[in-house]
Amino acid sequence: MKTIYNSRIPKLPEMIASLHEGQLAASKVTTTKSKRSILKGGLVVDPKNKVEGHKDIAFQGQWIIEVADEIIPEKGDAVYQVEGLQVWPGLVDMHLHLGDLFEVSTRPIFEAVADGVTVGLSPGAGNTFMAPALLGAEVDRGVPMNIGVYLGALNVLGSMLSLEELIALFRGTLDEHIALTKMTRNRITYLTAPLIVGIKDHMGHWLSSDEHLDHTFELTSQAGLVFMSHTQDPAHAERLVSLSKNRPLHLAHATAAGCGTHDDPVSGIKRVIELLKMPHVSGEFVTSMLRTGGGNREGLMMPPDAREVALEALSDGIVDILISDGQGDATMKGFGDTRDNVPCILELAESGVLTLSDAVATMTINPVHLLEKCTYQSWWSKELGHLGEGARANIVIVDPRDKSATYTFVNGVLAGFENRVVRRANGAGGWVCKFGLLERLGVGDLSAFVVN
Repeated sequence: MKTIYNSRIPKLPEMIASLHEGQLAASKVTTTKSKRSILKGGLVVDPKNKVEGHKDIAFQGQWIIEVADEIIPEKGDAVYQVEGLQVWPGLVDMHLHLGDLFEVSTRPIFEAVADGVTVGLSPGAGNTFMAPALLGAEVDRGVPMNIGVYLGALNVLGSMLSLEELIALFRGTLDEHIALTKMTRNRITYLTAPLIVGIKDHMGHWLSSDEHLDHTFELTSQAGLVFMSHTQDPAHAERLVSLSKNRPLHLAHATAAGCGTHDDPVSGIKRVIELLKMPHVSGEFVTSMLRTGGGNREGLMMPPDAREVALEALSDGIVDILISDGQGDATMKGFGDTRDNVPCILELAESGVLTLSDAVATMTINPVHLLEKCTYQSWWSKELGHLGEGARANIVIVDPRDKSATYTFVNGVLAGFENRVVRRANGAGGWVCKFGLLERLGVGDLSAFVVN
């Protein structure tokens, strides 16, 4: 009897380099030069476009070009079979510390990408005017994620620039002579400082005067920036709201108020939630603290009764944004960790706190809408936070069984695979500012060459 051995893997000789009749034949398929990349058979969850069903998605270069019930592959397409997986917009983590101190032993940018984060906005402990240039140079040298920063409030107010001149700076209209004489003698700093998303008041490191806080509110509301405040002590949050005079305020890691460091945990979180009911006040909860463990010991732990209050606020829609604030093992550690983002979203849906679509929205279109509202810029929701045609191909593909990110695409490049970083994706990320997403700042090239 003759046995026939069959293989279900098609066209393998075209996919790998090999010898054919003594001649070297190179691989004919590369993901960077393919005609399209197609995700087939996954459960697409796209809250902005109200899609929750099995669809195929095609993207080419940095952009999504088609979403349909079925997309027929053509020769040269790269096809990812994602049956049994969920396809979400790439996670937008609007509060994620990324190398803003001396990160020499940890890799927060790379670890975050492996966990499904495609956009990370970093609020340093006291980011100075130089932060955009410093972190932007790293983007130029190659990082696998889209990155933006907030500046520290007191550092911004510490120059000779008047409030009106600071507003002009962040609007991009400040006269260069004024910048060079009243702000910095470093032209690189002056040119890159406006490329931020917001300003952070950091009660954890210093207490600002009422005058400084009023100036910060006026600056952010007039220049179109997020005003983020450290939320751990409920009394400080109440002080900020009282000084806001109905100007926008975002309460960062608001679940920290329920961890008992400055008030009884239940009382603390309830006080902050009352503030979050005001129309000009927004807030965010930390994913680690919402899980059954209540947080990470390297950050803060939230007891079960305070956690239940926070979950009720999520269910009621008082808060609709989640963040990680981490990695926990980084030099500038936050209260949580990006490892908890995907599991938390899935668990909120499994427990019935939110629908799956609403849970996914907490780290996709919801933060994007807030950023759009605070910066007065419409590009955010056109390019980020969804999977519609014309959006950037920032996509995370999740395995609901092990609650992890199986694939992470950043601007169309495979940057994470099965909770590991794909090193060839260094350079896939860009720089995020309120005006748009830049592929590079150019700072990282200055020492290498000068354009004549």
